[in-house]
Amino acid sequence: MTRKVFFSFHYDRDVHRVMQVRNSWVVRRNGEATPFYDKAEFEEVKRRAGGIEKWIEQQLAGTSVTVVLYGAETYHRPWVQHEIKRSFELGKGLLAIDIHNIRHPQTGADVPGTNPLSYFSVGERRMNTLYANYDWVLNDGYNNIETWIEAAARAAGK
Repeated sequence: MTRKVFFSFHYDRDVHRVMQVRNSWVVRRNGEATPFYDKAEFEEVKRRAGGIEKWIEQQLAGTSVTVVLYGAETYHRPWVQHEIKRSFELGKGLLAIDIHNIRHPQTGADVPGTNPLSYFSVGERRMNTLYANYDWVLNDGYNNIETWIEAAARAAGK
């Protein structure tokens, strides 16, 4: 079964690291991701009626899992927080992957950041204690992402 995934991340700082993760997913037999917009296309989205919020809703439609790819500054990004909140409200599977160890072609690895799922609570528990968290490099994300996504989908009943 094809699994459509939404990737949530901080574009400006992490796009090169994110491309490595996303591309490793979409080349798989069952992997599909929401379209990837470049900076110019994203600026156009901002100008449309409804702007980014409407675009996020359209991108989340038909997905079963949201993968939060986080680096040094992702925790503070308002649209990442919105994407996590909406994914939870829509009953999507959720997981977080720390990407700071992925080497950028010019700057190398980055400093670690805080898991953005820890921004939210469900009842008395922080989301980062309810959903899986992996390190792309240390946990061999290239060979395990399919398993991680399927586990998140099953946990959400998808």
